[in-house]
Amino acid sequence: MQPWLTVIGIGEDGYAGLGKAARHALLDAAEVVGGARQLDLLPRCIRARRTPWPSPFSLAPVLEKRGTPICVLASGDPMLFGVGASLARQVASAEMRVLPAPSSCSLAAARLGWPLQEVVLLSLVARPLAVLNAHLHEGARLLVLSNDGSSPAAVAALLAERGFGCSRLTVLEHLGGERERRIDGVAGEWPAGDNAALNLLAIEVQGDAGTRALPLTTGLADDAFRHDGQLTKRDVRAITLARLAPRPGELLWDVGAGCGSIGIEWMRAHPTCRAIAIEANAERQAHIAHNRDALGVPGLQLVAGEAPAALDGLPAPDALFIGGGVTEAGVLDTCWSRLKPGGRLIANAVTLQSEAVLMAFRTAHGGELTRIAVAQAQPLGGFDTWRSALPITLLEVTKHA
Repeated sequence: MQPWLTVIGIGEDGYAGLGKAARHALLDAAEVVGGARQLDLLPRCIRARRTPWPSPFSLAPVLEKRGTPICVLASGDPMLFGVGASLARQVASAEMRVLPAPSSCSLAAARLGWPLQEVVLLSLVARPLAVLNAHLHEGARLLVLSNDGSSPAAVAALLAERGFGCSRLTVLEHLGGERERRIDGVAGEWPAGDNAALNLLAIEVQGDAGTRALPLTTGLADDAFRHDGQLTKRDVRAITLARLAPRPGELLWDVGAGCGSIGIEWMRAHPTCRAIAIEANAERQAHIAHNRDALGVPGLQLVAGEAPAALDGLPAPDALFIGGGVTEAGVLDTCWSRLKPGGRLIANAVTLQSEAVLMAFRTAHGGELTRIAVAQAQPLGGFDTWRSALPITLLEVTKHA
């Protein structure tokens, strides 16, 4: 099969910076689709019909022309946070060829002298600023694709608010073009106002004195979460997540999520991990919404409702955690029926009644029961003694095919 679709990366240097293959593809195309800025870079010798992307954005102008020679223009490398990646999900690789230009991240790394393999690449294009919060570690180097000219000032304000005002920022505008410009500064002293709309932000993360960066391991301190006491405590949470065993790309249901701690830490385990938090209490829903942003996983999906009714229509999970409500009619059975083959179900119980439910479920479906008891040293008069938290009974079951 001959490719009918050619995706061409074009830089700030425009048509002059394109290779021979890209120029021939444009000359042979019946239509060229791209953003207005990219289309304006083409010379008059390109006779193809020029079609700007619709608003709101849609791939339809390309997909509707399947089989017709067509070119798509994209900035830099189309496969790096670009339209090429979106098209690759809809068009077979045999039908499409991609001719990339140097990405803005590659150009930025070259300007800064940063080894690209040691840098974290992030995008704020149509994404919330909160995605940065998961990457604020001392000494980290971040290259961030800005959404618009207001992004650098917004990022600087976020860093200062989170205790990283000492971080060094570099804004690189119009990389690779005649108008290229570099602006350096410190987050805590960054001036208000906008930069050029086309910019990339480089960040060398540095914490202020006393700033506590979040660790990468599971079992964040309890005070990392906003909660009303409905929280799977730190030690039990670490054990629970070890049993849930998050893997890249997997989906977790956090049923009776409380403040969302299990789902949030699941998503922090890997950038491609996904989670849905199901919670009926409005105050706790607000805690989840706050915690997911503060801890850098704004993509966590919040479902307002009570299981099992709230589970209708949700995509099947790879793993499932039930932190409360196991005694409610139909919750365990519905969750089990929706779990993918090979998936893991973890349920925690505190009361005798909920423990009895887990024991009955284990009799029917197998699995392991574990008792978790945690005690902390606390003062007793002039001495210290052990204060035990309520013991937790943990059920772990794998659903075999």
